[in-house]
Formats: sequence, C-alpha cells, structure tokens
Amino acid sequence: MLIIRIFTVLFPVFAIVMVGYFYVRLRPTDMTIANRFSMELFSPALLFSVLADNSFNIMDYQQLALAATFILLGSGIMVLPLVRLLDINVKTFVPPMMFVNVGNMGLSVALFAFGEAGLPAAMLFLIITATLNFTLGIYIVSQNTSWFSLLKMPLVHATLAGLIVSVTQLSVPELLLKPIEMLAACAIPAMLLSLGARLNDIDFRHWKIGLLGAVLRPLSGVLMFLLIRPWFTLTPIQAGGLLIFAMLPPAIVNYVIAEQYQQEPHKVAAIVMFGNVMSFISLPIALAFALP
Repeated sequence: MLIIRIFTVLFPVFAIVMVGYFYVRLRPTDMTIANRFSMELFSPALLFSVLADNSFNIMDYQQLALAATFILLGSGIMVLPLVRLLDINVKTFVPPMMFVNVGNMGLSVALFAFGEAGLPAAMLFLIITATLNFTLGIYIVSQNTSWFSLLKMPLVHATLAGLIVSVTQLSVPELLLKPIEMLAACAIPAMLLSLGARLNDIDFRHWKIGLLGAVLRPLSGVLMFLLIRPWFTLTPIQAGGLLIFAMLPPAIVNYVIAEQYQQEPHKVAAIVMFGNVMSFISLPIALAFALP
C-alpha cells in the first residue's frame, strides 16, 4: 500500500530529526563542532565514496544534471515577480527558493526511497546545489565576495577526487577506502540530527515571510519539474529523485550565508526553518508520485 511505503521511507528521516530537536531542547548543546565534522569530514567522505564506486559513471547523468540545474535556477526566477510585487528583498528571499536541503534531507530520503541505487543521483544534486550555492548564491547576497573561496571547501576537494577516480576508473586501495566509508556512514544521521537541532531556532517574529517561503519553495520546484520533465530522457529512479529534489525545503546554509553577510538573517532563518517543517507535508506528496 502506497501510504505504508511513504511512511516507511519518511519515518526514519523524521524520527532522527525529532531526536535532534528534543535532545537540544532538553539539553541545550553547541552544535558547532558537530556541524563542522559533518560539513568537512562526513559529507565529503560520503561524496567521495559514492563517486569513486565502480558502478558510478558520471556520463550517465548528463541529462539529470542539466535538468536539476534548470529546476534550481528556474525556481528562483519563477518567484521574482511575486517578490517584487510584495516588496520583499530579492537577496533575502530568492536564494532559499533556489538552494535546497539536499544534504540534511535529500540524501536520506533518496536512500530510504530507492536504496543505494538512489544515492548517485542525490549526490549529483548535492554537487550542483553546493557549487552554485557557494558561487552564485553568495554573489546574489553580496557582489563583493571572491569566488575562489569555493576551492577551499572539502566538499569540492572530495568531488574533484571522486570524479577523477570515476572517469579514470582508478582502483582505490581497500585500506584507504574502508575508513572513508566508515566516515561516510556517519554523514546522513549526523545531518538529520543537526537539522532537528536547528529547528529549535525558529523565529516566529517573521512567520509571514517564513510561511510564504515554505509554500513557494516546493510549489516553484514542482512547477519547474512539470515544465522541463518532457524534454529529458530519465530512468524511473532519476525522474523520481528529480521530483524529490524539486520539492525539497531550503538549505540551512542559506541562513549561514545570510548571517555572514548580514542580509536579514532572521528573515532567512524563518524561511529556512518554516520550509523544513513544511517538508513534513511536501515530501509525502513528492514520494506519492516519485516511488516506483
């Protein structure tokens, strides 16, 4: 039964998110070190281990990469007229509509929905989102930043190393691969716990813009998906993964960037957190159509 399958996919995701939420609520915790481990160790290890897998061939994902890029950029363009009509700052509202929570939410949903076969597509979405978020996303917020800062990110190092292994078909020694895979196994639970912890920071003072963003994020994504889907030849798993990607909530890193460049961070935090709470509704809808 479809409802039971959707529940089976989402229950582990939301259960771990709730563990993170209630733990930090009962025992206030500084998540800085844990988040740094997740961003600079666990996630790069997961990215490398998937890309370096012998079954992954980057050339099989060209159309999917292009489709995901169109959805990402189109979601931002689609909301522009409404943003200007409502006199909302474009720098505040548009990035969370484009750059979605592939890391915390997308990877885990793809894994539980499609198994290991769903991870390569999800990793591709993560690469595209992270690359554009830390280049175009930062440029939207502040035109005075250096794009070369992207080259310092461990995620970029892991992506380049993984792609080199994938393209050249190099064999990574088991002695080296085993600890990388062990670190990779920590990535998804750590990111879900971090998301749950962050939900404690919801700012209800800006609930109106938060609720607007929570509704427009999956709506703009699914509209873009419907517009471009007929133009691409995708496998069922790729198409299902693309639909989930299109309806993901905003990435938490949007708030981190807004805080760093002082671009109304409290409003961005409201958009991000309300959007992630809304995913309790939008993701079951996405899975109803995405599951094979």
